Amino acid sequence: MTPPAPTAPPTTPPAGFVIQKKTVRLLGLTVDDCIKVFFGGNAVISVVVLALITYFLIREGSGFFGQNQRNLEVYRRAGLEYVDLMRALSDDHTALTRYLADVRLRALTHHLEQEKLSLEAANAALAPLDEFTGKFTDAVDPVRGLVSDLTEVASAIKTKFIVSEDKKEERRQLLAEGKVAEADKVVIVPVDFVSELKPLTGTLPAYKEASRALAQQLTSVLATSPPLPTPELQQRLQTFSALTRDYLATFPEVERRLEQWDFREPVPAWRAFSAFLFGRQWLTASFWQDWYGVVPLLVGSLMVSVVALLLAVPLGVGAAIYVNQVATEREQKLIKPAIEFISAIPSVVLGFFGIAVLGQALRLLSQQEWLSWVPGFPYSERLNILTAGCLLALIAVPTIFTLAEDALNNVPRGLKEASYALGASRLQTTLRIIVPASLSGIISAALLGLGRVIGETMVVLLCAGNRIAIPDFTQGLAVVTQPVHTMTGIIAQEMGEVVRGSIHYRALFLVGLVLFVLSLIINYVAQKIVRRYRISIG
Repeated sequence: MTPPAPTAPPTTPPAGFVIQKKTVRLLGLTVDDCIKVFFGGNAVISVVVLALITYFLIREGSGFFGQNQRNLEVYRRAGLEYVDLMRALSDDHTALTRYLADVRLRALTHHLEQEKLSLEAANAALAPLDEFTGKFTDAVDPVRGLVSDLTEVASAIKTKFIVSEDKKEERRQLLAEGKVAEADKVVIVPVDFVSELKPLTGTLPAYKEASRALAQQLTSVLATSPPLPTPELQQRLQTFSALTRDYLATFPEVERRLEQWDFREPVPAWRAFSAFLFGRQWLTASFWQDWYGVVPLLVGSLMVSVVALLLAVPLGVGAAIYVNQVATEREQKLIKPAIEFISAIPSVVLGFFGIAVLGQALRLLSQQEWLSWVPGFPYSERLNILTAGCLLALIAVPTIFTLAEDALNNVPRGLKEASYALGASRLQTTLRIIVPASLSGIISAALLGLGRVIGETMVVLLCAGNRIAIPDFTQGLAVVTQPVHTMTGIIAQEMGEVVRGSIHYRALFLVGLVLFVLSLIINYVAQKIVRRYRISIG
């Protein structure tokens, strides 16, 4: 008797599965298709959002250059540019006076600390230097007085021009609204720049006479430079004399530019770009002239970020190497969550910590005598590059630690085993095999950490000092004790106070665009390094 043929399994799935499959097919998609659409849709949304951000920044910021060109035209036509050419002579003299004051302070410190003189005796010893400084300082008074008088004249011309332009705009708006009768009542007083600028240009002979008298007086003052107590101070005084002679050599060029100055000369379009990209001043709401130069903000952002990376990279990478190669399982469970928890701390809390605790602690630490050898110590500004950089380093450590550890984990196990087989110790294997093999990943971790800190806002706004000026790099490493302002800080500080559509408003969006492009470049370079690292490992 033949056994019965085996029955075929039922071809119909369970009822619930049929309903689910039919529901999906009613939409024309399988489960795999839905998953692809979901994750692909996220990527599309990311691209769209990135494109919208770029478009928005360009749209709002692009109008800045036209407005800045008109701003520079007013600066020229009202004679402010002419006065500033003269003012540069006075400003450069002020810078030299500050240098001389620094020499005097160093000499006083030498008498008090090295020679152990009393304050009265030290000041008496510096009497010749004080007389020299007084003569040098007073020499510029005629030029400074002339510039002060012309400043009032140029400000009045600018005010007349602005009032005239405002009246024209008011009239255009009334006519656009159909209010012809009210528009006719608007009185527009045109500005005759030829006659208005005569009081400015007519002072050129007086300026030439004052500048030549200044040159003669400074030359005679330099011939009476007093001796100083140390060779180092004497060298500084010689440097001062050389700087003064370079300063005097600029006088003919200033006179030539004043003679050739013409308010009718148009401001080229490239000046609007260069004034922003290479401008060394960010000055707003000024009675004289507003300047929108991104250089001090960019330098401030880079300085704070560099200090942060110098602290965060050794800490983050060192912690990653220890956790990945040395630590026991119990230590790993303790260290990794602790480091990753730092990223959960709000940046505004870190900023308050910097103001209340860290800034004051670092300043007190700098005043300790046993640390006087550190460049810049002691210092008085508790909110500066160093304070902000320390806090940003704390923010960057989790990012660098996580990515660096991933890079160490991706090193092929065979390299480590081969090293041990050749008799290498764990330290030798780590430093000569594991770390070099993961170097590309570690570099990308540092770059991504840079991208993390350069876009930070609250910490730098609260702790960087907010001084809009390029740091004095002649101080060497002591530059980190100086306050700065950053691109993110200026946007957060001023965006709520500007009028929509104004030149200031558009300048802030342009700063945001520069920051956005800089962050994209950093992340692009980091991703390229990561891809190269993965290819080399594969």
